[in-house]
Amino acid sequence: MDSQIKKGIIEMCILMYISKNDQYGYPIMKKMVEYFPENDNSYIYAILRRLCSEGYTETYEGTESSGPARKYYRITEKGVAYLGEKIQEWKAINTVVRNFGMDTNE
Repeated sequence: MDSQIKKGIIEMCILMYISKNDQYGYPIMKKMVEYFPENDNSYIYAILRRLCSEGYTETYEGTESSGPARKYYRITEKGVAYLGEKIQEWKAINTVVRNFGMDTNE
């Protein structure tokens, strides 16, 4: 799969995942590697850092751990809007590809 397309899909999946519940890094990594096993943690963390730097997510320290404080990620209002745009783009692309594949006039 093209790296830019894959990056966009992983980005959308991360935002979808943390939009349901705030998450710290390890569960995010585990979920993404489950669906995208060819990517290592550094690739996923780079996307997480970029999502934060662009204001689509933010971090905070959790208090649930008995060990060191965990950095949790949550989606921002800007991130919710961005995710909505990405989902609409995905649906439009999916529709075009599906329709193109069903076009039997050629």
